[in-house]
Amino acid sequence: MYLWNLALRKGCLGCIKYVLKSTLMKLPIFGWGFHVLEFIPVERKWEIDEPIMHQMLSSFANPSEPLWLAVFPEGTDFNEQKCKKSQKLAAENGLPLLKNVLLPKTKGFYTCLEILRGSLDAVYDITIAYKHQCPSFVDNLFGVDPSEVHIHVRRIPIKEMPASESETTTWLMNTFQLKDQMLSDFGDHGHFPNEGTEGDLSPLNGLLYQHIVLSGGSTMYPGLPSRLEKEILDRYLEAVLKGNKDGLKKLRMHRSFGLAEKITWKRELHV
Repeated sequence: MYLWNLALRKGCLGCIKYVLKSTLMKLPIFGWGFHVLEFIPVERKWEIDEPIMHQMLSSFANPSEPLWLAVFPEGTDFNEQKCKKSQKLAAENGLPLLKNVLLPKTKGFYTCLEILRGSLDAVYDITIAYKHQCPSFVDNLFGVDPSEVHIHVRRIPIKEMPASESETTTWLMNTFQLKDQMLSDFGDHGHFPNEGTEGDLSPLNGLLYQHIVLSGGSTMYPGLPSRLEKEILDRYLEAVLKGNKDGLKKLRMHRSFGLAEKITWKRELHV
């Protein structure tokens, strides 16, 4: 969810869309928001996912409408058991052994790139690291961890992206090898190479509009309930009400969160 945070800080929140597991679309509250935001659900079975992705991606291929499309090629969250399974698959197929990320799945990424290439400016490769340890959902929910979140951003102009599927597969595999090494170095030194501050990202405000962003993963963050409510209301105002704030008076949202709180409730690809 830190990509949402980054998008909010850069004034691009209304542009972000995710490719995510279809089961997440069924979550209470969250699933409704994911549908409103036009997230792309996948079953992780290519014969099922391919026509859905083609249909939805084609509807996004308008260069005049800004888009952040977030794609996670690993296809699932990282843990030790999944890492061992990924390494076993890599060893059997002569692929690199990765310690901090999983082998990326390439078909979905190539499909996104192929369909949206004509309306994209760039691919953004995003790697996220946490100081001390990767936080759990509960850690984020209650603000226990992480104490620091480090986000590494690498911009690749669309004209420099490979054209064929085989070349794209090689490029993505090399990219995840680079991610793996950066995360190892982060564990040793506590920071990414040539690390700057958020202020150094200010030029991205005008650039993060029509491109693909690659990320090794993201997670939830403190303040989620109020932030989610605001984001859904902003998106509803933009996409449904077309800026008519009077329509918000007729909208009733309800959310319950924890035990103590009860409250009435343009173009990118991230991998």
